[in-house]
Amino acid sequence: MQSWITSLSDRLTDRRALRRWTRFARDAGNVDKPTLRQSRVRARQLRQQLDEVLFTADSRLALPLLGSNTFQKPLHSDWAHRPQAWRGPLEPTGVASAQNATSFGGEVKLFHDCPLSEVSIRQVRNTRESDLAPFGVSLEAFGFEGSFLSLAIELPDSATEGLHRNHIVRLSVTSQVERPIGVLARLNIQHGPNHEQLSENKTLGNGEATFEFDLAYSNMNEKRVQKMWVDLVFGDPEMNQTTLRDLTLYRYPRAEI
Repeated sequence: MQSWITSLSDRLTDRRALRRWTRFARDAGNVDKPTLRQSRVRARQLRQQLDEVLFTADSRLALPLLGSNTFQKPLHSDWAHRPQAWRGPLEPTGVASAQNATSFGGEVKLFHDCPLSEVSIRQVRNTRESDLAPFGVSLEAFGFEGSFLSLAIELPDSATEGLHRNHIVRLSVTSQVERPIGVLARLNIQHGPNHEQLSENKTLGNGEATFEFDLAYSNMNEKRVQKMWVDLVFGDPEMNQTTLRDLTLYRYPRAEI
């Protein structure tokens, strides 16, 4: 009974507060500046708390579930991975005016040479029925005057365990864009003092794009592989918002001829 009374009291308080802010929003153009300034401070404090509640509620209530690692894997895959930025919540959830070499979580780093740093990156909650990843990563560039904009995605040690030249590494990206954007995907393999690179160009639109890297065309020393990472280099990013709704990697042996 006590909880019901408390709940009813809270609802009545919320209704009164909502009516008060509704009136103030209607009359804000006519109040004196000192009152307007005080109300702005209170409104910002209130908005911060409301935004936190909404973000947490959306994260807990929306599908897919947090930590979900569900995705379709190619036949005979012996390794698959979805980076943390697409799998679980990050703190902070975004960076405005991001500087060069800005880390975003433990596996993703943003690189660019825009002198004004008119680039932002943030994590967004996926809520579409077609989404398999709990989160997406949104990249937005405004008056971009640099020559390159890229994301470097570090892969775990398991990516290189048992790695052979008969493997194919596949990168699958599901994107949502304001306008189509060209992307160079580059697989980097460090083996001993040497650095091997395989790359492929695609245009990202609204949908899925797949990049495949056949290690048979590399000079990788299988016995000295140390680490592997992926670069996504975006072409002409100015005044465009690119949201990577999902990003997954797979490894499977190539068919023997």
